[in-house]
Amino acid sequence: MRIFAELVLRAAVVLTGVALATFALLWHAPGDPALAIAEARHGTVVSKEVLDLIRAEAGFDTGFWTAFWAWLSPLLIGDFGQSSVTGRHVWPDLVTAMSYTFPLALISLAIGLVVSVPLALVATRKPGSWMDRGAVALASIGVAIPAFWLGLLLILLFAVHLGWLPAMGAQTKAHAVLPALTLALGIAASLTRILRSGILEARTQTFLPAFYRRGVAAGDVARDHIAPHAAIPVVTVLGLELAFLLEGLVVVEVIFARPGLGSFLVNAIYARDFPKVQAVVIIAAVIFVTVNLLIDVIYRSLDPRMDRRDA
Repeated sequence: MRIFAELVLRAAVVLTGVALATFALLWHAPGDPALAIAEARHGTVVSKEVLDLIRAEAGFDTGFWTAFWAWLSPLLIGDFGQSSVTGRHVWPDLVTAMSYTFPLALISLAIGLVVSVPLALVATRKPGSWMDRGAVALASIGVAIPAFWLGLLLILLFAVHLGWLPAMGAQTKAHAVLPALTLALGIAASLTRILRSGILEARTQTFLPAFYRRGVAAGDVARDHIAPHAAIPVVTVLGLELAFLLEGLVVVEVIFARPGLGSFLVNAIYARDFPKVQAVVIIAAVIFVTVNLLIDVIYRSLDPRMDRRDA
């Protein structure tokens, strides 16, 4: 219980730091945010009176700490405020964007797991064989290819030349295939390399021959000892991939013209819509912190020695 409380306290400190850093960066960003908001609202040059009204409305005419607390106080109860451009509450638009982004992220993660686990198992059956070298080569190529370039290649092949799949939008399930593959192939490449290394390392543990001499079945040894040992680095990479999927989604959603957190964030940055930008950053930070908490919990279930070391 004490360890869990410490983890939650660390998470609270991280989220507070993220909120303060995000607000400070936006507050001190170059340019006049009131002018950007006015242009996004009206599309024309506006008078000084209108700019002063926007500054007062958005809180730009107050001090930094006053404005920060005015934004943070509602945030503590889940209120992200109102858009500086449209005047609409941020939360409904944010939920709509997340409804496109989160399913795509989970589908990409699932495809990455489905591809990486069999590929790593095939590679480790005969280390050094042509299958092993081929799997490592494919994983290395997948890690090296940038997501934006891979997305353009998939559009060129499957949407332009073959005409099998749509390239832009999110009207049907088919529109999610190419974005999901773009993200999934990078995830599969990273997981394949880590899982292969973890399995090979687990098989070299000095205590394993003792189990075989006692007559323990190879399948039981693999399930009870090799798999948990190999899963620890995989959990780390899987958690990081899930957290950093948001970063890749920003690029992928822009390339495929999909609605979601990526396009939501890009449009908010262009319009200097601070409440929307801050909302996306806070949501991303919450996801990242939550994933790390889950990783710590899973670590302790895979390796109980961690609790004894903490004690």
